Amino acid sequence: MLTRREMILASGAVLAGGAVAFVPGRPVLAAQPVESAEDNKHSSDGHGGNQPPGEANRDYKPVITLNGATLPYKVVGGVKVYHLIAEEVEHEFAPGLTASCWGYNGRVHGPTIEASEGDRIRVYVTNRLPESTTVHWHGVLLPSGMDGVGGLSQRAIQPGETFKYEWTFRQHGTFMYHSHHDEMTQMGLGLMGMIVVHPRKPVGPLPDRDFAYMLSEWKIVPGTRRPDPNEMTDFNILTLNGRCFPGTAPIVAKLGERVRLRFGNLSAMDHHPIHLHGYNFKLVATDGGEIPESAQWPETTVLVPVGSTRTVEFVADNPGDWAIHCHMTHHVMNQMGHGIPNMIGVNPGNLDQKIQKLLPDYMTMGQNGMGDMGDMGMPLPPNSIPMVGGKGPYDYITMGGMFTILKVRETLDNYDDPGWYEIPSGTRADLARPDDLLRDGISTSGRPG
Repeated sequence: MLTRREMILASGAVLAGGAVAFVPGRPVLAAQPVESAEDNKHSSDGHGGNQPPGEANRDYKPVITLNGATLPYKVVGGVKVYHLIAEEVEHEFAPGLTASCWGYNGRVHGPTIEASEGDRIRVYVTNRLPESTTVHWHGVLLPSGMDGVGGLSQRAIQPGETFKYEWTFRQHGTFMYHSHHDEMTQMGLGLMGMIVVHPRKPVGPLPDRDFAYMLSEWKIVPGTRRPDPNEMTDFNILTLNGRCFPGTAPIVAKLGERVRLRFGNLSAMDHHPIHLHGYNFKLVATDGGEIPESAQWPETTVLVPVGSTRTVEFVADNPGDWAIHCHMTHHVMNQMGHGIPNMIGVNPGNLDQKIQKLLPDYMTMGQNGMGDMGDMGMPLPPNSIPMVGGKGPYDYITMGGMFTILKVRETLDNYDDPGWYEIPSGTRADLARPDDLLRDGISTSGRPG
């Protein structure tokens, strides 16, 4: 039964919420009482005061969440109003692999929440899960009662209930949101998303292309259809925005454009060193704030720790198709490359023929390495994908998991996938010709002197 206090808060939330749709017969509850006028006093220096709602393409260039979406909002009385629905989602990680996950608004991961510094926002959270939940706004500076830690800053949102969170963005940057109730289960099943807050006053050169990526990891046993949130070490699906290669969309940019990449890591156990081929970049921000230009230095790999965000920028001045991936080698493989016996150097003899009398589809693999496993056509369990990637322009790409491609072109009519890059003649590695070997004194029959 609701207390008198809860009924008053619920009534106020409904009145404040305008036309947002809620679960019939269930009250809307505030995560905490709306702050008083005294609580809402902020300085006028552009770092916290309520300001007119920022507008995409007027006040900021919208961020792009590849393979994802941005959460829509409406403005009610000068407040941006959003609605998150926590629910079970059938999610595709890559063609051939889907699973029953938990997400927001029909997506894994949840849609990106985008706003401007100084925006007053109101987020309604409806729980359509079979258990209670909360939402924590990771890295965001806000009142204690809006922090979303179940049992500490609020009671949990029961199935069927809708809660209201409300605060003013006092900072800009890249942040995250996720369940903070039964985290191992709920985050392990996908309840997380990105938050991007744009500055009111531009800081440094503005990007032409601005991308947000959530890094995460999963254990899905081949042949099954649900992630195992109890796993602690043996993750076999590593994802960018909930997708693993070859299911990841490419990053497309025009030659000369400034590109910003925002990475957030809510993996259960692993940090991710993200490496970009063909470029160096500068680390310009963390979830703690911007890094002064005097403290930035060029890198080709950025380590994104668990529970952190990192933002890098570069100018796309090198045309081509460039790999971008986690440099943990087991993080660029898919299901069938984990937990298998080491067969390197093994001579199976006639073992296969003997076993095939009992298991017709059996084949011994990996004696000479694992590079050909994805292209062998080996039978797979239902709802499973090969160890590594997909077809490339010249051969099979032996990468999977947390891998995608940066595609930079001199001319573009739009930002759709432009297809494979046509490498100019004479600039692609190829089979050495006999006259090249002879000219340079290279013998392939012995060791170099």
